[in-house]
Amino acid sequence: MRQNISMTAQRPDPVVLPGRFIQLVPLTHAHLPELFNAIGHEIVFASGYGGGPAGYRGTLAGFVPWAVEYLPWGTGNVFGVRISGGPHDGQLVGTTTLGDFDEALEHTHIGWTAYDPRVWGTQVNPEAKLLLLGHAFDSGFGRVKFQADAVNERSRAAITGIGATFEGIARRDKPRADGTWRDTAVFSVIRDDWSRVHSILTERLAPFEDRPVLFRTPPSLPNESRSVPNPSRSVVPGFGRQAESG
Repeated sequence: MRQNISMTAQRPDPVVLPGRFIQLVPLTHAHLPELFNAIGHEIVFASGYGGGPAGYRGTLAGFVPWAVEYLPWGTGNVFGVRISGGPHDGQLVGTTTLGDFDEALEHTHIGWTAYDPRVWGTQVNPEAKLLLLGHAFDSGFGRVKFQADAVNERSRAAITGIGATFEGIARRDKPRADGTWRDTAVFSVIRDDWSRVHSILTERLAPFEDRPVLFRTPPSLPNESRSVPNPSRSVVPGFGRQAESG
């Protein structure tokens, strides 16, 4: 006999989520030149983002159709990550998505995430997770999934670092861009975890007090000299790195 389940979860509207250090803004195709400037570099794909190195597109003309295809525009809420305040106020430094909505089972998924490495280790990722997790639980969802290519140790460590629980490995889960099959490491945060995870993320943000996000010196990168014109602001060439894949 099928059991009746009272459905309380509801896909949230695409709205701006403001924080102390960043804001998450609904991303549109018009933002893709800015996003390319932030994450359109080989290093962001090196550990598995976008299907891995074979998914890298080194020109704006190649990146735009790739991003239109890769990001879940129709089935997820795709966000741009913008800095709030300080010398980099308003700059787009990455993207993240709340998607794979299953209202009946109260499941959703945070993924498709990439950041400019100049903001690695700053307030950006913890506050983005704080905003998205709160948004998901406020919308009635009871389980939020995170996942990464099983070989991507850095992404797996980042997910574990926010307090998510490792659930296991889904073997031969999805193809990479080069045609090989990846195993996927699966994590989750459920509603019962939220108080603990909220405390972890809040503690990670505490040392920053109210200081704005400042760019760090990026890691060793290939020699690249290019920029993308943007009608709304001067764009500084950036380099990206994922936190977790879709």
